Amino acid sequence: MSFAELGLSAELLRAVDAQGYTQPTPIQAQAIPAVLSGRDVLAGAQTGTGKTAAFTLPMLQHLTQSKTPGRLPRALVLTPTRELAAQVGESVRTYGQHLPLRALQIFGGVGMGQQTTQLRRGVDILVATPGRLLDHVGQGNLDLSKIELLVLDEADRMLDMGFIHDIRRVLRLLPGERQNLLFSATYSREIEQLATGLLRNPQRIEVARRNTAAETVSQLAYPIAREHKRALLSHLIRTGGWDQVLVFTRTKHGANRLAQQLERDGITAAAIHGNKSQGARTRALADFKSGAVRTLVATDIAARGLDIDRLPYVVNFELPNVAEDYVHRIGRTGRAGAEGAAVSLVSPDERGLLAGIERLLGRRVQSQPIVGFSDLPATAAGEASEAEHDRRRQAPAGRKHHPRPRVEGRDSGRGDAKPHARPRGRKASGGRSRPRATV
Repeated sequence: MSFAELGLSAELLRAVDAQGYTQPTPIQAQAIPAVLSGRDVLAGAQTGTGKTAAFTLPMLQHLTQSKTPGRLPRALVLTPTRELAAQVGESVRTYGQHLPLRALQIFGGVGMGQQTTQLRRGVDILVATPGRLLDHVGQGNLDLSKIELLVLDEADRMLDMGFIHDIRRVLRLLPGERQNLLFSATYSREIEQLATGLLRNPQRIEVARRNTAAETVSQLAYPIAREHKRALLSHLIRTGGWDQVLVFTRTKHGANRLAQQLERDGITAAAIHGNKSQGARTRALADFKSGAVRTLVATDIAARGLDIDRLPYVVNFELPNVAEDYVHRIGRTGRAGAEGAAVSLVSPDERGLLAGIERLLGRRVQSQPIVGFSDLPATAAGEASEAEHDRRRQAPAGRKHHPRPRVEGRDSGRGDAKPHARPRGRKASGGRSRPRATV
């Protein structure tokens, strides 16, 4: 099947062709005709499947065919984080470059002045985070009464971040007659409840089994004492020739500390999290993509929506408290059919978290002990006690289990998250082919 067979306009086909795409991905092949027909859509699609283009292309076509006059926005895309909003906005610009449509991204971390000016000039498409969107509504800068199409992108993450009340406030501001699209990488009872109240006779689309990782991602767990994790990570990066590694920690302080420790080990590293300014996060990501930085250390919220083409390695320096977050994390690699490796460093106190992840996946994650590392001396004075301190800072008194991580990326002025990556595998270079997750 070609994009031309999906019923897209000549202008959109030109833009798609300019990006080098010839065939739609499965989610695009199913979602684009459904959206063009006017159906509500409930789509289960993980990152790297082409879901952004799956709603962006038909949204653009719908708006060009709709002749509603005026300066008020007619399409609204809600995203959980400013990074994701920026990437969706870039997708809209890329595919809409030959169309007379105006698009605007509004999210926190930047001033409202320029956003307000552009809203007054008129826009057709808004890509927004919930908090900043409601800020503009509250200040009288924005009227959502003409919205014809609503997209909730990564709805599961929006619920995880506590945006359900903001979403409901936004829904009350929209006209009753509109088309609704809901995209989610994972399903939960809360997502089903949201879909039931939002969607009318939706077409259900699912391009991968629920709550699973891509088949092209090899998963491996290394049992390791917590105080030896950093030494093992440095060892894996150096001896494995890992030139681009995304590493996840649970806390912002842990991300900063690990990046600094890797730098002391001679491995270039940068940290991104909710306390970083938008400019700092953008620079860190650009350095990581260009190769100036070898390792990017991130928290779950900060990494949400990151689009890194052909990322070969993802490391869980600390396992997530919520099993579904594991799927989101390792979904950063193995995109669009490319191969990738997901490595988890599992300390004894994290065995229960690993068991929960395996129950969600419906499979065991291969465990590979590393001879000799259990005998290493502590690699940084106080590292173990600092990690324990991080955990205690998050845990309410009297609770034995790890709680859900504290939200650090709520948008508006407080802080918030590219189009579908070119579907190609990672090319071999320097004698390496498949990403290796072994020592």
